[in-house]
Amino acid sequence: MKKPVLFFLLLFLPFILLAQSGNIQGVVTDENGLYLPGANAIIPSLSKGSITDFDGKFTIVDVPEGTYSIKISYLGYADLSQEVTVVAHQTVSIRLSVEQKSVELEGVEVSAYGLSGQSKALNTQKTNLNITNVVSTDQIGKFPDANIGDAVKRIPGITMQMDQGEARNVIVRGLSPQLNSVTLNGSRIPSAEGDNRNVQMDLIPADMIQSIEVSKAVTPDMDADALGGSVNLITRTSPQGFRLSATLGSGINFITDKPILNGSVLLGDRSKNDKFGWMISVSGNDNDFGSDNVEAEWTDEFEYNTGIEDGDGEPILEEVDVDPYVNVYEQREYLVQRIRRSFSANLDYKFDANNTVFLKTMYNWRDDRENRFRLEHEILDAEDIEESDFIITDGVPTRFPVEVKRQSKGGIDSGRNKNRRLEDQRMQNYSLGGNHLWGNLKVDWMTSFAKASEERLNERYAEFESEYSINNDVLNSRYPRYSVVNTADAALENFEYSEITEENQYTEEEDLNVFVNFEIPADIFSQGEGSLKFGARGRFKSKLRDNNFYEFDLEDDFPTLATVPVKDYSDPDYLAGSQYQIGSFASEAWLGALDLNIADGELIVDEFAPSNFNVNEDVLAGYIMLNQKLSEKFSVLVGVRLENTKLESKGNRVIYIEEDEDAGIDEAVLVEEVIGENSYTNVLPGVHLKYDVSTNTILRFAWTNTLARPNYQDLIPRAEVINEDKELVLGNADLNPTTSMNFDLMAEHYFESVGLISGGLFYKNIDEFIYTFIYEAPDDNLGAGTEGYDVFQPLNGDSATIFGMEFAFQRQLDFLPGFARNFSLYLNYTYLSSSADGIRNEDGDERSDLDLPNTAPNMFNGSLGYADKNFSARLSANFSDSYIDEIGGNDFEDRYYDTQMFLDFNATFQINKNLSVYADLNNITNQPLRYFQGVKERTQQIEFYGQRFSLGLKYDLFKK
Repeated sequence: MKKPVLFFLLLFLPFILLAQSGNIQGVVTDENGLYLPGANAIIPSLSKGSITDFDGKFTIVDVPEGTYSIKISYLGYADLSQEVTVVAHQTVSIRLSVEQKSVELEGVEVSAYGLSGQSKALNTQKTNLNITNVVSTDQIGKFPDANIGDAVKRIPGITMQMDQGEARNVIVRGLSPQLNSVTLNGSRIPSAEGDNRNVQMDLIPADMIQSIEVSKAVTPDMDADALGGSVNLITRTSPQGFRLSATLGSGINFITDKPILNGSVLLGDRSKNDKFGWMISVSGNDNDFGSDNVEAEWTDEFEYNTGIEDGDGEPILEEVDVDPYVNVYEQREYLVQRIRRSFSANLDYKFDANNTVFLKTMYNWRDDRENRFRLEHEILDAEDIEESDFIITDGVPTRFPVEVKRQSKGGIDSGRNKNRRLEDQRMQNYSLGGNHLWGNLKVDWMTSFAKASEERLNERYAEFESEYSINNDVLNSRYPRYSVVNTADAALENFEYSEITEENQYTEEEDLNVFVNFEIPADIFSQGEGSLKFGARGRFKSKLRDNNFYEFDLEDDFPTLATVPVKDYSDPDYLAGSQYQIGSFASEAWLGALDLNIADGELIVDEFAPSNFNVNEDVLAGYIMLNQKLSEKFSVLVGVRLENTKLESKGNRVIYIEEDEDAGIDEAVLVEEVIGENSYTNVLPGVHLKYDVSTNTILRFAWTNTLARPNYQDLIPRAEVINEDKELVLGNADLNPTTSMNFDLMAEHYFESVGLISGGLFYKNIDEFIYTFIYEAPDDNLGAGTEGYDVFQPLNGDSATIFGMEFAFQRQLDFLPGFARNFSLYLNYTYLSSSADGIRNEDGDERSDLDLPNTAPNMFNGSLGYADKNFSARLSANFSDSYIDEIGGNDFEDRYYDTQMFLDFNATFQINKNLSVYADLNNITNQPLRYFQGVKERTQQIEFYGQRFSLGLKYDLFKK
């Protein structure tokens, strides 16, 4: 990329050196000295201007010598004009502070309480050329959202996948989490997930972020791997003056009656000479909670042993026609403690008006401690079921024998683990960059190092198993349940030792990002505004997964469950229903205290080797784009991006050697290293149009091209045999990236009283999307009897389309009489329709009328807020419709993510100018996470989290 950059520098060097003009750099703040992003700074006499960035800064270049009036306009704030004198070959620096204005309605002055955050977001969204949604830190604080994932789900067109009641994976406009990009200050955030590219949004506290910007139509200067959209998290920067902010709170989780503790401190200032600025923030959260879970698998097949043998001595099986029934049933009790710690330090140094450098750092560290107690039932193999063992009523098996397992999950007895599985997740990012002005040429650059890791050491499982007959409850398929026929069969002494295991897992991903951008004025159509921007980026990624797994033979020490310390985890207030009483399990204290020496254990290679891998991915990119006003109202951005991707991977393929006594061959498991390579180049043009119908009414159109790279684990030509589930998982080194051509049309009207009404259409034509193909293994090429196993392998589909509509409305209801004018509404709705071609069922036949996975047809956010001088409150709703989550071998096996409706409430009372008290109540509706199989009535998983309540104090001090 060096030659193109040098070429452009030489091309524009005469304009840089010979320009007989100067530049203006400014910072726009509010009355508290806080930066105002998205402010319009214009010199009316020259029809020349600029927009402030997220740090409230703007630059106007190539201004002829002289004295001019510069005007600042900002929704919700009074216009401001200030004179400035420009000298040739110099850059003049100015500071401007604007004040909120009141709206005059029929002779009554109406104050817009608490709308500064909304104003910042809407101004940024309004002045962006591409289609975006912006949420500021002040808006985030108005919702009861502890992590950034819960804050993102408030944005139009976005829904979130949940984990233990917290928003974790972001779905933008119906596209899977791995098809969207998440960046921190424009630099890609690495993922600690082992088998995908998902970024754990619940890892980052909401109070560490200044703004969230979701770009639904990316521009050529942005990474192209954003099929659904790009979520950019912008950290706080050093203030204009002294700033101190602190939060301290506590609360309770009603599911466990355990406490919630949280606190944060933000401190920043600038030096007296204004050259050096700094901002430090620290955040901590301790949440001790859990979940109540029921899971089921459904089948429509039933066989039993007739008791007659064929000529080879094999039992003859009889198949019975039955309606769908639960053949695997589980009940789970989760006890979880999550401790988040986050630290951020941001520094900047201003050498002069033309040269600034900055350092931005963030370190997030989460301990996730978990105990899980699982009661599992699975129908016996047909060979072990006789005609007298089962009852079929009205076509549904209502009694049959099952294998039953009681499994305890925990960790070692240590100060950090506390007899729980400890998942240590960390994400760190360090970015060094600069902004420079060389004559008329703007230059910005940044280099960043980011790392995400997940370590789970000494993860232990103790399992005891039995066999007995159960009654299958068929009264309510939404709440499936088994009950033992003879309670004596479920006695602890009947549960025999099955296994005790210990596993160690480690996954890490490292990203090195380097980019440089150049921008120079280019007034092609003599409209006073235009620029040519070009640049290059390199992203160098490495990812590894290193797990192991040991099994211990302790049957002589603990022959039955009755020989170990047990604990009854039944809960009469179990959120799925009091009918679910889980019973007794080996206690977590006993499991944690076991002295398990790996020298005494057996290394089970096939349990971990196929999942281990090492991947290197290099992406080199360059772009050029023209941003030009075609008229006073009409602007265009046109450009092209070129990305080259090179990927090398190493994985493992497990090969089973069957025992052959005649040949003297013992049974063995061999691990063979496999190497995969892939490379491709994508040319990605884009056009963005913006038409200002009036000052506050805007039409936008975008044509963009984006891509999504396959998950690393999918690309490795590996083979993993899961004998327990009779499954075979294969990789696919021949996968191609998924590409999409996108069209967007949006209309927006911004209210002077700080509000918005908008509506738009979008269409995505997706090619070679990736899905998991499920089929039956035709032969036994891996040995150990894998013939007939269910094979899971990623494949490229043919094409898919998404059509959608978006609507948003937010406004203070200042037109109402009396105190009612203090109410505000926040509403947005998204509709999606999708179709997918090229997906095949287990027989190899193409399936028709199938939605693209993760495309929720209806999404809605709404809140009703109230704010006066001292008090504010908000009731918030978040809804997403059910959608297909995972494609099975046929429509009966498809898995769906069910409808979600979250309702939250929060309130704040301002004690004085600096101190306030807040209260939050989350998940008022006790919304469960629910999957269903095939049809809505067949629950596959339902998990309840209960409500959370917190109360605390906030302190904020500003000094300009």
